[in-house]
Amino acid sequence: MRTPRQWASYLFTSSGILFMRLLAMLPLKVARAMGKLLGWVLYVAVVPRRRVVMANLSLCFPEHSAHHIQVLTRQTFVYFAQAWLDRGWVWHAPKSWILRRVTLTGAIEELAGNEPTVVFVPHFVGMDAAWGGVTLRIPRPSTTIYTDQSNKLVDRWILRGRRRWGNMRLFGRVEGVKPIVAAIRSGQPLYLLPDMDFGPQESIFVPFFGVPTATVPSLSRFARLGRAKVVTVVVSMTASGYQVNVLPAWKNFPTDDVVADTALMNQKLEGYIRSQPAQYFWVHKRFKTRPEGVQEIY
Repeated sequence: MRTPRQWASYLFTSSGILFMRLLAMLPLKVARAMGKLLGWVLYVAVVPRRRVVMANLSLCFPEHSAHHIQVLTRQTFVYFAQAWLDRGWVWHAPKSWILRRVTLTGAIEELAGNEPTVVFVPHFVGMDAAWGGVTLRIPRPSTTIYTDQSNKLVDRWILRGRRRWGNMRLFGRVEGVKPIVAAIRSGQPLYLLPDMDFGPQESIFVPFFGVPTATVPSLSRFARLGRAKVVTVVVSMTASGYQVNVLPAWKNFPTDDVVADTALMNQKLEGYIRSQPAQYFWVHKRFKTRPEGVQEIY
């Protein structure tokens, strides 16, 4: 039996998922306008998270004025909200809509065939659209690592959306490394999003925008253990949907130096972010873990 509080949570979540299903049928311009309004509301109302975004941007872009940081912060919230509402059509709209709205460009051949591959997917707001666009066009079984959500109804909704086209396998973090490495070696690309702060136990400190930053060295390790090449996929929100750009495979990677490899990952990531700074996932406390004796950011 559910408690009254559990029933309220269930009804609220169910209504939200139903709203996203209905939203999927709206013209993109309408959904994006709703996302813009929601972004402005979040920017004004969610003060603690706004401070996180401003702190991240100020630390990474010290050359920008306070006004420019404020503008980027507002844009970040708008892109974040628009991308969240876009999950409605990414996960529920007809296949033809997604093929029309999500374009795939660049070195697409890097994702074809059966060569062991680790795909570096930075945390830009359109990452779920990127998976949809890639898996629809390249029906090659692939994998990623998934963190369970505390709300089980939301958890099932997200899992169903990301598995929608039947060729994305999601590993839980508790499953460990062995099945993931086995999947890579068998020719199933691993879509990896290591650019988040997972705490000091799993991280090493390497520069990110000139700041010593706790960074998970998993890109180098999975590439080495899986005997795999590394390919970057960068997704950009556009007026007509999303553009997913597949970049050429990295040269001379991985090496025997995991620290140097991870520093190189952050260096490349900086370049991707500078091309579209407001579309990065700045709402995350990227600098939460600090070196011993260094002042906290948040």
